[in-house]
Amino acid sequence: MKELRQQLEALIAFEQHAPIRIQTLGHFNLWREGEKVPNKEWGRDKTLQLLQYLISNRQRNAIHKERIMEHLWEEGDDRDFKVALHGVNKAMEPNRPSRTEPKYLLRQGVSYELDMEQVWIDVEALERYVIIGNEAFGKDTELAKDAYKAAIALYHGSYLPNRIFEDWSSEEREKTQIHILGAYVTLAELILTENPMESVRLSQAAITIDPTWEDAYRIQMQGYIAKGNRPQALKAYQRCADVL
Repeated sequence: MKELRQQLEALIAFEQHAPIRIQTLGHFNLWREGEKVPNKEWGRDKTLQLLQYLISNRQRNAIHKERIMEHLWEEGDDRDFKVALHGVNKAMEPNRPSRTEPKYLLRQGVSYELDMEQVWIDVEALERYVIIGNEAFGKDTELAKDAYKAAIALYHGSYLPNRIFEDWSSEEREKTQIHILGAYVTLAELILTENPMESVRLSQAAITIDPTWEDAYRIQMQGYIAKGNRPQALKAYQRCADVL
């Protein structure tokens, strides 16, 4: 468990000190050396699309330029890609000397990927927090709670809400939703005895994301019963039954 605690602390430190920090949940924002990059610096929407595509595919190997163009711009050409690539590098490294290789967007021939050792991304951190929480569950309750709380603190809404109709963003959106629902419900279960009303609140947050998440209703009912509020427990049961 000591190693897991160190991993958690390292993740928290990386969030605070990473040279590039990216928010994708609820809104899209990028911080460069602690300063938020204004929208006007992105220029064309294709620049943002390219970066967001690479974020969505960050756990794959470097992606070939042709594959990126095929997924992003059906009628795009090589110039579109070059302009978008230049825009991403310019936003992340505005003062990079000419004829030097980018630090954050790595190139291998004509394939590209983000350097995840220097770029902090909220969905990546959220997933890793949940993994730590799941590994600590049943072994170190305090560590598990800390990890789930860290994950929940990052959640500000759906993944890339402005790309909700883009096929290339759907897998990450669905995966992140499952992670955050699990974090809410598992944390609610862990603190059910010590703080039943906080468990009720956490389970309600999960229900707000997915009204059919049955485990959240179960925790909510248990929380109300623990506080001696049988009528609210019955109402929670009825809401669950109605939805399902």
